[in-house]
Amino acid sequence: MRVVVIIISMVCTGAFSGALMLFAKNATPVDIGSIVGPIREKYDLPALAGAIVTSNGIAAQGVVGMRKYGTQTPVTSDDEFHLGSDTKAMTATIIAMLVEKGKLSWSETLSDALPELATTMNLAYRSVRLDQLLAHRAGFTDASSPIGETLPDMHSLPGSPRDQRWQYAKMILKEPPTQAGPGEFLYSNRSYAIAGVIAERTANIPWEQLMRSWIFEPLGMDTCGFGAMGTPGKIDQPWQHTVSGKVHIPIEPGPLSDNPAVIGPAASVHCSVGDWAKFIQAHLRGEQGLPGILKPESFKTLHTGYGDYGFGWLITQRPWGGGRVLTHAGSNTQNYAVVWMAPLRDFAVLAMINQGGDEAFKACDETASALINYHNVAHQP
Repeated sequence: MRVVVIIISMVCTGAFSGALMLFAKNATPVDIGSIVGPIREKYDLPALAGAIVTSNGIAAQGVVGMRKYGTQTPVTSDDEFHLGSDTKAMTATIIAMLVEKGKLSWSETLSDALPELATTMNLAYRSVRLDQLLAHRAGFTDASSPIGETLPDMHSLPGSPRDQRWQYAKMILKEPPTQAGPGEFLYSNRSYAIAGVIAERTANIPWEQLMRSWIFEPLGMDTCGFGAMGTPGKIDQPWQHTVSGKVHIPIEPGPLSDNPAVIGPAASVHCSVGDWAKFIQAHLRGEQGLPGILKPESFKTLHTGYGDYGFGWLITQRPWGGGRVLTHAGSNTQNYAVVWMAPLRDFAVLAMINQGGDEAFKACDETASALINYHNVAHQP
């Protein structure tokens, strides 16, 4: 199992022709099941969730399908979906909070942030800055597992998740960088695993607790957790799925049903689509200069970064967003999730599926496109 991120090349040309509604502040979200339902059926998915969010809150939401393919247990609006690499923006937000508190700086080097490992880490990593780390410019390989190990092996490391991440950090920081070395962009889960370790060491709090105390609880994200969703042996949350040909393979939840905790800060959060929307709303509020869990200028930093990658966000241009838009996708090969955020027009769209693979990728792309069209038509002057 591995975590992947895919850059979506999406072109929105059509417009949803259903009933239109202007979204009032704090109004009950519009039910968009009629939009996401046909997409789920078209791609034969177990479940699909979608949402439109602005700096005022959730404007529209739809959750359709079954928790487990082939059963009759329907998903609900509170059901949890896996975010995969969309977790990275959350870990970057934690780092920004530590910067605001004066505990870290964006120019801090890995040797300064992790002094206990400074003498054993590869010389090339010692001068890598925190901002380079979050922008995937640390020189790490794109292989998540250490040399001579597999990612499943990391489940067996001794100790708590925090202990395991510390051992993982020691292993990968001893390894040589890529041939290009620090400075060149190469997407790597290692970067955000190390960012999680830095956050833990700096705050002396496990990454999971930092997430709960600094993000989930302040934003009212009550459904959030880590790893596979649900209880082993039960269908109390959406099961993850892979596909072989046209055969859907449900994955029973359990501690080995997701990637190991060592790369948790890169890709392990799960939550409902409504709770994910609350996190995205916080970022939209920051873009609007409004107060929140970070200062507006800190959100701007997260959304800028280097070139076409911020800190947990891909940066590109789209006419429907008025220019600059931010996006990210995540998958542990058993789920798929994507967000597109248009700060200049103060809205974002989300799509989440409890299945991995090409059809899930296509369905998320089509869902995002449909929701963008729906929102823009509804807000035509």
